[in-house]
Order: sequence, then C-alpha cells, then structure tokens
Amino acid sequence: MKPTFIWDLDGTLLDSYEAILAGIQETYEQYKLPFDREEVKQFILRYSVKDLLVRDADKYGLDSDELNRVRATSLKEKNTQIPLMAGAREILDWTAEKGIQNFVYTHKSDNAFQVLEDLGIRHHFTEILTSDSGFARKPSPEALLFLIEKYGLDKENTYYIGDRMLDVETAVNAGIHSINLQIDGLDKNWKIEHLVDIKKKFEV
Repeated sequence: MKPTFIWDLDGTLLDSYEAILAGIQETYEQYKLPFDREEVKQFILRYSVKDLLVRDADKYGLDSDELNRVRATSLKEKNTQIPLMAGAREILDWTAEKGIQNFVYTHKSDNAFQVLEDLGIRHHFTEILTSDSGFARKPSPEALLFLIEKYGLDKENTYYIGDRMLDVETAVNAGIHSINLQIDGLDKNWKIEHLVDIKKKFEV
C-alpha cells in the first residue's frame, strides 16, 4: 500500500530559519529587546516562534500579538529569500511519479501558500493547513486527525515529516508514524539525514 505524507514546512521543506531569525531580530531591534541568536534558534526549534514571543512579551511588558504582527510583516518581506531544503523538489517530484499523496500541516501562517506558489511546489499538495486554519497547535493531533478523517487515510501508512521533537510528538499523538530530520531513538520515528533518503524506505 502506498504511503501518505503530511509535511511540516519550516526546516523540513523550506530552508527558512535564517529568514525567520532575521524577522525576529528585526522586530526585537525595533522594540530594543536583547536578541541572542543561538538561544532564540534553540527555543523556537524546541517550542515555537509564538511561544518565544509570548515569553518575551510577558518578560518585558509588551503585547505578544503586536510583536507577532510586526514580526509577520518583517517575515513576509523576506519570503522571497526562502529557498527549498536540499532534495525537496526531487522528493516531491518522486512522490508525483509514484502517485503518493502529500499534505501540509505547518505552524506557518497563510503566507505559506504564496511561498509554496513562488517556489513552484504548491501543486504537489492535496490540502495545506496552517496556523490560520483554526486547529489547536502542535503537539495537538487535531489537524492531522482532521486530514486522516477527511481523506480516509490509513494511519499505519501515514507519515508526518518534520524536523523537531514537536513534530514527532504530534505524529505520535495522532497515532501515525514520524519521519524526522533531527530526532532519533524514538518509537514510530525514523530519522533521516536528507529528504531524498525517504526514497530508500518506500519502493512503491
């Protein structure tokens, strides 16, 4: 039976962390907040940008929603700088050849649609769910379970592909498998070094 892939975007299909960090730094400079690039990067990898902004808004007496609006505007201006991860186009073209269905579930906002369109890969995805779709945030499985039910996906052959522990936890909570570019040593999770390694597991 063919697998089904549900993809995260940032750090998985999109090599976007530099643009994200630049957007956060620009926002912090505007509000004269300290910015430790490595600490911020590790925090958003473990949690999320939203959690970071809530943490620091609370710490410095600011409005996290306002911070996020400023950051989102800054990031939108940097969308054209976001490249694909190595092997992303190759693996998506391979799924098309093999008739493998792809979806997206990301914490990225609806600007993800334009980024994917600009990169010429939006057509690969049956449905794209973002942070603006109204589902509970990761590690809640709500969005994944919505796709599973809507499209009648077989959990044993459905994989959530990401780059953080949060993605692994989301997959496990949904009762599906995980493929991850960073996390190793966990049940129902397969660590890969490169996206094209996915081909080795699925000869369909």
